[in-house]
Amino acid sequence: MHYPFMPRSRFCWLAGLLGLWLTLTGSPHANAAEPTLVIGDQARILRSLLETSGVLQGIPYTLRWANFQGAAPLFEAQRADAVDTSYAGDLPVIQALAGGVKLTIILTETGTGKGNAIIVPADSPLKRVNDLKGQQVVVSSAAGSISQNLLYLALQQAGLSRQDATIRFVLPTDASAAFSSGQIRAWATFDPYLAVAEENGARQLTDASHLTPSFSFLTATTASLDDPAKRQAIRDFARRVLRAREWAIRHPSLYAQSYAKLSQLPYRTAQLITSRAPSGSRSVNASDIASLQATADRFYGYGILPEKVQVSDHAAPDFLQK
Repeated sequence: MHYPFMPRSRFCWLAGLLGLWLTLTGSPHANAAEPTLVIGDQARILRSLLETSGVLQGIPYTLRWANFQGAAPLFEAQRADAVDTSYAGDLPVIQALAGGVKLTIILTETGTGKGNAIIVPADSPLKRVNDLKGQQVVVSSAAGSISQNLLYLALQQAGLSRQDATIRFVLPTDASAAFSSGQIRAWATFDPYLAVAEENGARQLTDASHLTPSFSFLTATTASLDDPAKRQAIRDFARRVLRAREWAIRHPSLYAQSYAKLSQLPYRTAQLITSRAPSGSRSVNASDIASLQATADRFYGYGILPEKVQVSDHAAPDFLQK
């Protein structure tokens, strides 16, 4: 089944860009006897967390980072086994599974949902979600993003249908430029793009904290987990994510400083982003799986997912304990 995120021509471009990125970010001291993990990241959020917390010191394998602007190109890379792991929200994980990406959910991160919102320009006449009726709303990134989930839930809560608004899907960096130049009237997006827009005067209509539990998941490809050395390295990496998140909760200022440096964003913007980052990590549990299943069933009911997804078949609740 062809995965709906990205045309193949664009995927070829992505593959070349990914190769360049890995060349630039690979460890210069790689040991051929060590496994190498390629960690898929979005907007460098995971990388800044782990590097600043110091939990990567002494890792017994080689680590390389592959950064993407959104979940859609990240999962295309994971489908091609170009990355070993991905870090993404709930609906992108479901969309990837429905599209045939072979992955396993190995860790849950919980958040407030405040880093995912529908925004409008400061001088917009739109004041409430109800005002989106008859309007065009841009969603980041491709179909299957957490922002799509947010928008559909917000419209439903406001008594509107999905058909009451014209919905377009635009990757975050392109949408950010269009929003800044006044070409977008309403935008459903997420941090760091959300925070950058807000710092430049954008106004929220609503955020996900009012609508749905906010989960992000660390996943690993089937091919990576089938390799015993990589499986052990991925388990070690996931445990370090747990420790890094605990560190970030205790050291919010240091975390914000690191993210500002790595992302080249102003400290104030970085502080806003990191203040809305996940507030904890844990092994995947039955409640997480049930929540993800409810989202999967809803989007299958919409006719958006090509087939039903049984989330429990793709989750490893005991992965970190082994």
